[in-house]
Amino acid sequence: MPLRSKMRVELTKEVQERMLLCLSRSKRREVGGILMAEQLKPGEFRIVDFSLDEITGSEAHFVRSPEHHYEALDDFFARTGNDYARYNYLGEWHSHPNHQPIPSATDIESMTNLLEEEENISFAVLLIVKKGWWRRLHCSAVLVRRGEPISNVEVTAEVLGEKIAAPC
Repeated sequence: MPLRSKMRVELTKEVQERMLLCLSRSKRREVGGILMAEQLKPGEFRIVDFSLDEITGSEAHFVRSPEHHYEALDDFFARTGNDYARYNYLGEWHSHPNHQPIPSATDIESMTNLLEEEENISFAVLLIVKKGWWRRLHCSAVLVRRGEPISNVEVTAEVLGEKIAAPC
């Protein structure tokens, strides 16, 4: 996937609602998983699904378990007709319920290591989320590319409705 110098990621209402429900259930424990997205055009993606690991997080740390997420990714590819040019893995996400929703040095190091270990991945987005007041999702995202400096990702979100429609 070719990238522009500036990346934009869109969060749909459904994804926001599911993430908020996951954050409510996990309370003060970090949770996360992988992000699956549709490429709208080079450098612009819509997150359409994500996996959830509710087990491996603590109040101050999250490292995903790969086995569970590979299955979620395989299911996603099957649902999207294995159209890898349009639908693909975008990166990782996790919550910071007890801290600001910005990546820590450990988070960046984990993403850098992921890119070094996975030959098929040339870039990945790291999305950090936190539940705010009035069903608001606070977040930030960075782009990690092999051999390049970390850069910020513009995150846009649809306005949430009144009802949570999708379970985690």
